Amino acid sequence: MTDGVLQLVCECKHDPWGKKGENSFAGRLWSRMPDAGKLDSSQTYSEMWMGTYPAVPSRIRSTGKLLSEHLKENPDLLGNLICDRYGPDIPFLPKVLSFAKALPLQIHPDKSLAERLHAKDPEKFGDANHKPEIAIALSRFELFVGFKPFNEIAELIRLEPLGDFVPAHKNFDDGALRQLCETLLTLPPDTVSETLTKLQDTPLSEFGDSENVPSLLDRLSKQYSEFDNGNLVAALLMNYMVLEPGEAVCVPADSIHAWFSGDIIECMARSDNVLNTGFCPRVDRDDVELFSQALTFKPNGPEESLLQRQKSSIGVKGRTGEYAPPFSEFNVLGVTLSPAEAEKHQVLRSPSILVITQGSGKMKVGDGTVHDIGEGNVYFAAKDAELEFSTKTGLILYRAYATF
Repeated sequence: MTDGVLQLVCECKHDPWGKKGENSFAGRLWSRMPDAGKLDSSQTYSEMWMGTYPAVPSRIRSTGKLLSEHLKENPDLLGNLICDRYGPDIPFLPKVLSFAKALPLQIHPDKSLAERLHAKDPEKFGDANHKPEIAIALSRFELFVGFKPFNEIAELIRLEPLGDFVPAHKNFDDGALRQLCETLLTLPPDTVSETLTKLQDTPLSEFGDSENVPSLLDRLSKQYSEFDNGNLVAALLMNYMVLEPGEAVCVPADSIHAWFSGDIIECMARSDNVLNTGFCPRVDRDDVELFSQALTFKPNGPEESLLQRQKSSIGVKGRTGEYAPPFSEFNVLGVTLSPAEAEKHQVLRSPSILVITQGSGKMKVGDGTVHDIGEGNVYFAAKDAELEFSTKTGLILYRAYATF
């Protein structure tokens, strides 16, 4: 086998919703990466991508060669199981995201719809894969994910400002939720603004258990204007959650979500397909009917989206947690070491990508090579790589790996 552990050079995107300069976790990690550029305090740094996806691909530091090209030439680094199922490529896409305001209100098409959309419009939908994902908080993380339980939505739509939009259903069910969501997403801008103002003027006592709705509407409208339909859908229909560092959520391929504020590790199936209908310019929004067709209108409580970190047997010394979503492309390991601690991972038998998010230390490879590692360092590890981590001062890293 050729070299099994390769240091990567990654790129950072500059979406307008990203945090600026040193305020961006993604930007700080990128700037600490060897051979990276210097942070610009006036520039946004939104997403640092790690891996082989062609939109923002990683390169091997020692050669400058694309990791994707290297893996095609050296498929033994991935193994037959990966190559037979996915081809000579990494089947997941890890990112570090930092956002000062809400990302677009979005869903990711499931595999069947992704295949149809890619065949019809390959320029807009660049692959035929689905995109289930997880998000792990690196800082305080606010988000909207999934629809609220029916009873909570039914209580809210009794409010007078919403009377004209309530579906004529005897019982509020998934059909009524679909109709209500489509109605709110297609309201004219002036109607959105008027409704938002009326809701904010409604006495707080009338909101019942959803008393945070007016303040959420206020914050959202200041980010994307009072005319954005996403304000009403997110604040009225979706679960609002706050996660602390290390906590995580899982988003199925067809689940509605919008990250609100914070810094996260995000890992998803290898895809960049997305349908947007809010928190973005109207010209960039996708067809509401298509969005609705792709969406599962099944409500859930926020706890159903949580992804618990479990202790992992992969960590020989017991200092590794694991985030294991209910789909097959990947799991993510989290290693947290206090000063003078160490951890050793069992051989995964599948390729992985790891990023150091805090602290510094050493990474010893099975062949005896020792790497000095620190914040912003990103590595690809082949399927048979043996890795051991140690630190004098403390170390946090995340390692995504392929599953079957």
